[in-house]
Amino acid sequence: MAFEALYNRYRPTNFTAVQAQPHITEVLDKQLAEGKLGHAYLFSGSRGIGKTTIARILARALAKDRDIYELDAASNNSVDDIRALTEGAYTLPFESEHKVYILDEVHMLSKAAWNAFLKTLEEPPPYAVFILATTELDKVPETVQSRCQVFEFRKPTRETLVEVVKNVAKAEGYDLAPDAGELIATLADGSYRDALSILQKVLNSYSDEQLKQENKEAFKGKTHGTRDLGITRDLVERITGAPRRTQVHALVAAIAAGDRGRALAAVGEAARADVDMRLFLELVLEALRSTLLIRHAPELRDNLAAELGADEFAALEAFAKEKGVTHVALLAFLTAAERIRYAPIPALPLELAVLELFPE
Repeated sequence: MAFEALYNRYRPTNFTAVQAQPHITEVLDKQLAEGKLGHAYLFSGSRGIGKTTIARILARALAKDRDIYELDAASNNSVDDIRALTEGAYTLPFESEHKVYILDEVHMLSKAAWNAFLKTLEEPPPYAVFILATTELDKVPETVQSRCQVFEFRKPTRETLVEVVKNVAKAEGYDLAPDAGELIATLADGSYRDALSILQKVLNSYSDEQLKQENKEAFKGKTHGTRDLGITRDLVERITGAPRRTQVHALVAAIAAGDRGRALAAVGEAARADVDMRLFLELVLEALRSTLLIRHAPELRDNLAAELGADEFAALEAFAKEKGVTHVALLAFLTAAERIRYAPIPALPLELAVLELFPE
């Protein structure tokens, strides 16, 4: 059987299945129902959040496969490429009422290509519909934007990404631990495609028998779909190279105890382990935030326990009982997150945060 990526296998095929973009799907669904279609759409947003998926759903609602054309503008960005497209647009559809063109990464078109395309966007054939997609809206000429219905896609929330990877893992016969799902969602940085690619990397890295052996203690006494297989955070950390939870906890524990030396040592250990310090800092911030919520928002305890998993919740609950984790600590590391973008030494902003938090 040919390999199929998870993000393709579980790609939504209708607007109802699309998550986190109701401001787009509801409008398009209504336009289809009422027959009030635009001749050109411009979809804008970061990578892997559903632009091409929604473009294909819209295209298939308007035309059959023979009358749907997809063009990667990143590699077909010359004036000749666009002239060939526009010339083809003026021929009648094969078997549909509409002829639909999906152009991905349109910000890569050359100036001459845009000029060649503009006339067709101004006066398109009555049956033609153009769907443009870009990750960089500011690079699309204003003259083009003004001739399109522009839809800006939102990044999915962390909770939405966790739910997606959990459901896909379950459909594949695996149980994804809550904290493992949280880490995958963090690594994906708001991209459905990246989240499912990370999940696939994890699933493909071990045989079923190896997974059973790896997780027999962590998932002892539990059943997981049809394969009795579980995916732990530890497994995701090892396969992706993400900072280990023990490294994050070492720093948070030192902060909770008010121990400057231990905190600096924890930052140093993470740096020597060659982890991504930005990601390490993000995980530290999440741990500090959750610790404060456990302490000050008892009504959120059940939700946090479900999101974090039993082991992580227990560890952070213990930190919450100590005095060192305060909003001041959270602010210090939040400032570090602003500084780390420009720091020549990635560990330096974290070290400064520790020193500012615990001055002599």
